[in-house]
Amino acid sequence: MDPDEMIAATRRWLLGCAALAGLAVLAGCSALEFESSGPEAFPVQGIDVSKYQETIDWPAVRTAGKTFAWIKATEGGDRVDDRFHENFAAAKAAGLARGAYHFYYFCRPVEDQVAWFIANVPADPDALPPVLDMEWNHQSPTCRLQPDRDTIHRDMRTWLTAVEKHYGKRPVIYTTVDFHRDRLQGAFSDYHIWVRSVAGHPTVRYGARKWHFWQHTATGRVAGIRGDVDRNVFYGSRADWQAFVSGSLAP
Repeated sequence: MDPDEMIAATRRWLLGCAALAGLAVLAGCSALEFESSGPEAFPVQGIDVSKYQETIDWPAVRTAGKTFAWIKATEGGDRVDDRFHENFAAAKAAGLARGAYHFYYFCRPVEDQVAWFIANVPADPDALPPVLDMEWNHQSPTCRLQPDRDTIHRDMRTWLTAVEKHYGKRPVIYTTVDFHRDRLQGAFSDYHIWVRSVAGHPTVRYGARKWHFWQHTATGRVAGIRGDVDRNVFYGSRADWQAFVSGSLAP
């Protein structure tokens, strides 16, 4: 099914559930729909990884049908993922499209974070666009700041603009349900958006937000990786994917 048709079908199904059984069962309906016509319907599948996946057999990941991988590179202004360079090189060698992501830290100036990412991530023309990971880190032992919307938007624009200038590719923004609700609602429509939604379809969790990547589980299993791994899908056909990779797919 074409992705637009699938999303429309999801919405019709949810509305039908609500009409037949009342709003009280809407959550149950969405759960059923999530399982029956969810992420597996998308033709372009991928993962995102960090050091916690330990040693990855990247050829096995590729053989398992995965097309792309987002790989953690940096965090804040002084942390590099222990396995970034290993994973970045090995994923490419195995034939996966791969890109690097930066985990934003609210207690470090944005200029430091731009410089740190650029210092540690190669400018590889074959790489996917860089990703800016924007989420609340409620478990952080060192930073509990939650800047206001205007401050966050200003700093995000600084990071996104500087990184695009350096790599020649428009970055992708990753976000979570709560951060999007608190700070990103209605903003940054000029960027491709990667959403986390592990308890339902993004149309349920993010409303009218246009999204391009969906992280649908943190407990996925993929050949070549021991233990759990985040699994993702790209919103679109294989032709759309090629357009995204080439930089010609509009947000």
